[in-house]
Amino acid sequence: MMKRTVISAVLGLTMLGGDVESAGVPADVRSGPLKDLNGYFPFDPPGSTEAWAKRSAALRLQTQVALGLHPMPEKTPLKAVIHGKVAGDGFTVEKVIFESFPGYYVTGSLYRPAVPVAGKAPAVLCPHGHWNNGRFLSESEADVATAIRTGAEKQADAGRSPLQARSIGLARMGCTVFFYDMIGYADSVQVSYELAHRFKQQRAEMIAGEGWGFFSPQAEGHLQSIMGLQTWNSIRALDFVEGLPEVDAARIGVTGASGGGTQTFVLAAIDARPAAIFPCVMVSTAMQGGCTCENASLLRIGTGNVELAGLFAPKPMGMTAANDWTKEMKTKGLPELQRLYGLLGKPENVMLHDRTEFPHNYNLPSRMAMYRWFEKHLKTPRPAPEEEGAFTYLTKEQLSVWNGEHPAPAAGDPELERRVLRHWSEDASRQIGVKPSLVDEALPVLAGRSWSEAGVCRWEVGERVQRSGWLEMKGWIENTGHREAVAATFLYPDQWNGSVVVLLQDGDAGAEAVVKSGAAVCLPVLFSEPSPGTPARARHVEGDRDFAGYTHGYNDGVIKRRAHDVLTVVSFIRGHERKPTSIEVRAAESHVPEGALAVALIPRDVVGKAVFAETAFRFASVSDIRSPRLLPGALKYGDLPALLRRAAR
Repeated sequence: MMKRTVISAVLGLTMLGGDVESAGVPADVRSGPLKDLNGYFPFDPPGSTEAWAKRSAALRLQTQVALGLHPMPEKTPLKAVIHGKVAGDGFTVEKVIFESFPGYYVTGSLYRPAVPVAGKAPAVLCPHGHWNNGRFLSESEADVATAIRTGAEKQADAGRSPLQARSIGLARMGCTVFFYDMIGYADSVQVSYELAHRFKQQRAEMIAGEGWGFFSPQAEGHLQSIMGLQTWNSIRALDFVEGLPEVDAARIGVTGASGGGTQTFVLAAIDARPAAIFPCVMVSTAMQGGCTCENASLLRIGTGNVELAGLFAPKPMGMTAANDWTKEMKTKGLPELQRLYGLLGKPENVMLHDRTEFPHNYNLPSRMAMYRWFEKHLKTPRPAPEEEGAFTYLTKEQLSVWNGEHPAPAAGDPELERRVLRHWSEDASRQIGVKPSLVDEALPVLAGRSWSEAGVCRWEVGERVQRSGWLEMKGWIENTGHREAVAATFLYPDQWNGSVVVLLQDGDAGAEAVVKSGAAVCLPVLFSEPSPGTPARARHVEGDRDFAGYTHGYNDGVIKRRAHDVLTVVSFIRGHERKPTSIEVRAAESHVPEGALAVALIPRDVVGKAVFAETAFRFASVSDIRSPRLLPGALKYGDLPALLRRAAR
């Protein structure tokens, strides 16, 4: 039996022969710190419209997959109820309830102009963001006084609720405005605020093969997140306003600040219906959204909010910056978006209202900029106001959708939570069963890499030993495109038959028999964390609160990185100057999941044969949110059997 080692000093030569030079181990970017939401997320626009078309299509798919919206859930009846009209000065407001999923309610306020406009009217969706009590926001007298003193507001009632002020202002301009609750805020009570936005640790009773809840390993396996549900609510809110008889479906805008800004540009990225958007204080190369409702596994790997917002191009997008994480947007983010919009022939369609003298806000100066933006791009029936008109603050009692005729559902209902996730999962399974190609579309997103992105690789050798009948070489395959390195041993027979067998296993059992048959052998040491062979929990970002999205939303997990190593090895062998006639992959039981994930991505004319050991492992058996074998999305798209079917040769 040959002894397999990982060397610590290696350098360059070509596989299967060459001269040794001296150097050290190639750098591997994966050994560095994990990225988190407070990292730096620059955007470098492509140089051609063709390149952007390809990139934007891939990123849009990544966003939909990450949010659990690939396939898009079936749109069940909204069963919308509109009731309780209240008349104001120049506007009316009504109470809205509809079902985004069966039995799950979206709630909000519907503002309309008091005097209907002639013909069809534009509509604006207003997701509110993280303001205290959301739609029922009521700022303190001290905060209102400060806002007026600093020029952020001019009127007390607008200072008390800038959220009401913008809805009323738009209604007075002739727009129909739907101001809806984010999950857990105001009348949205079925999933609690504490769960949706302050989740801290796993709930043992919600981790189960059946009947799981949000944030569990099972929810991650099905790509079910609060952010995904919130985005689905926004899509159904579009359905609701589009169906109103007075609304012109070609003139729908979306605007929100903070978490509402996130919802604005994410909705616009994956739904083609908005005509113009105005996300405030959220598009940034800095902090990407701190709440659990703004993060999802897979979402920002290789991208960030500026590029995600860019998916709306070339349609009109106005933004704001303040003295928060958006304060550098004028020099970091805006120029790149201007280049993108210029590339697409619409440089005038992107704008930043830069007011960094104010803290995080959706204040009067920002609202006035938004009114002008929508007047121009939604062609509002009435012009943007020179001065925002006064109004009388509407209380929670006046706005709440729940009353004796429409009683509130149970608050924080775990059974409702389970039912929603079960419905979501069963709907996806049904659609995938009808259209299996949905799995193939999603796999590169789940894996974090496609075969075409395998990378440019080269061999760095550290030790060569001539054995009886073969040459043994130990070294590293350096993936220069991804700045990764895979330790590997190659066994090259003196009489090579042109085939290469990649053995995914611990140790070198069986390698000698393969090389004696005339095939070359590759024994890679796949990525391991924290050290080879240690069955430890995977690394996670600090302060993740047991939420996988804070880590897996920005970083590839361990099992994905191991699959990347397999892609690197096969890419290197495939591209070698000696042109092997065939490549075979064999995976021992301990390496089947990552082997199947990788080979499922590799064309059959590259790997002609794949042999996987029998294994009882299933991704459904992962019960630890920090398991190295957690693969977000694996359960939704068929678990290990689906990978094995696609890897079969």
